[in-house]
Amino acid sequence: MNKLFIPFCSFALALTIAACSDTKTAKETATAETAGVETAAPANTAVAESETPAADASAGSATDPQVEGTKTIILASGATVTWIQDNAGNKLNPRSLFSDASDSLYNSLNMPDGIPASVSTFLVKVDGKYILFDAGLGAFGGQLMNRLAALGVNPDSIGLVYLTHFHVDHIAGLVAKDGAGNDAKAFKNAAVYAGKVEYDAWMNDIPKNDLQKNIMALYKNSLHLFAFGDTLPHGVLAMDAVGHTPGHTAFQLANLLIVGDLMHGYALQKDHPEINSNYDMDKPKSAESRKRIMQYARDNKFLMAGMHLPPPGFVE
Repeated sequence: MNKLFIPFCSFALALTIAACSDTKTAKETATAETAGVETAAPANTAVAESETPAADASAGSATDPQVEGTKTIILASGATVTWIQDNAGNKLNPRSLFSDASDSLYNSLNMPDGIPASVSTFLVKVDGKYILFDAGLGAFGGQLMNRLAALGVNPDSIGLVYLTHFHVDHIAGLVAKDGAGNDAKAFKNAAVYAGKVEYDAWMNDIPKNDLQKNIMALYKNSLHLFAFGDTLPHGVLAMDAVGHTPGHTAFQLANLLIVGDLMHGYALQKDHPEINSNYDMDKPKSAESRKRIMQYARDNKFLMAGMHLPPPGFVE
């Protein structure tokens, strides 16, 4: 599972909406359709091709020309999944982010400038419908809307948004500005699915949560809460991946696992899943989830998609 796929290829949220009060559980709606910006600085060093072994053709690849900052593959079920790079330029996560790692272990990577990473979202087309997994950075430098336009995908055509967790680089892209400059839904026709554990933690327990509360309030009429183990619309399974945040979620669709922030430094953590990033809120639980899900992927020959994996966001 250590293969990487080679690519083809001053703002503040001023939301004043009242807190959300009428959310629904996923089981009730399955048939219907830190505060945390993770701020490891982008870098100007690209991933060298020699560091990126060739992809296994069995994973499937789309035949359409690739848009810059994207890669589309075909799953075993026939659904397509498109990696969308939300950060501009290239990104390296610095050595300081991995304080769990000894100097000797880190130095063995021979990556003194940092570990190749990204800020990513994933767009799935299944049963003729679009599902967006996480919404990215939004006005904090996000490229999602530009990439969707280049792909010919209208944000209004996205019917579902599934959230792995509530850090800002995963939810800020849910907000756009309307013609009058007011905050509005970026995906006006989308139902937003969030884990109940994650939602409850951010609404009640985690400080500096105004942005999270305001975004959830913006989508309150289309917000659905799920539990781990729930099957969501289009057969997507919500999986316990807690540790990075209290309700961090992975999603399984066919032979794909979308693992959120399970790894911030793939080159380090693929062989040392016991190593956490400093963004992980509960390090023991994060390490346990990483080991368990990576083993599950190996045992079942799943493709993994991660929001901070190096371009193009897929590993097997």
